[in-house]
Amino acid sequence: MKFFLDTADIGEIRELADTGLLDGVTTNPSLIAKSGRNIFEVVAEICDAVDGPVSAEVAATDFETMLAEGQKLAGIADNIAVKVPLTPAGLKTCRVLSQAGTMVNVTLCFSANQAILAAKAGASFISPFVGRLDDIAADGMNLIAEICEIYENYDDFDTEVLVASVRSPMHITEAAKMGAHVATVPASVLWSLFKHPLTDKGLDAFLTDWKKTGQSIL
Repeated sequence: MKFFLDTADIGEIRELADTGLLDGVTTNPSLIAKSGRNIFEVVAEICDAVDGPVSAEVAATDFETMLAEGQKLAGIADNIAVKVPLTPAGLKTCRVLSQAGTMVNVTLCFSANQAILAAKAGASFISPFVGRLDDIAADGMNLIAEICEIYENYDDFDTEVLVASVRSPMHITEAAKMGAHVATVPASVLWSLFKHPLTDKGLDAFLTDWKKTGQSIL
């Protein structure tokens, strides 16, 4: 499974990129607004910091403007994935951009039927929002299972399942068991994957025993 960081904070991105665990980044208008920076400046800086796909989202809702925005965003760097909403205009934009060789991330997916449409439109990534489904008492992880099963049935579907709106490590574990290709997560969730009380307990015991030896490796 690949890990994308869902942020526009360049500090967070660089810190996690240093671990070698970061495969890409996703941004959206809310994250860009939170950064307080110009979208082109911050996205270009992110693209320079990571080798993998960096999703930058259009703001328009009509096809013509959406396509123009997507083409402009794609010009920032070779690793841009233009993010478009799962609407008729969004999928039309997806088809044109993908046929031109641009990666496209189709976002705001909440049903398996929508995921089928995105794959047929040539999306590089489909972003089902598991946390937001959980928020309305639906089963977000069941949607991931459905999409993975459907995509597996068709050799001509190259779209990767990018699990979004991830709220906890359990979302990541379950998505990985289902065969999802990518999880995009906040930095806090990705760092939490390191944590286990037995790891901390074991390390404390090793350090205590080592101190008793009076030795130094350096």
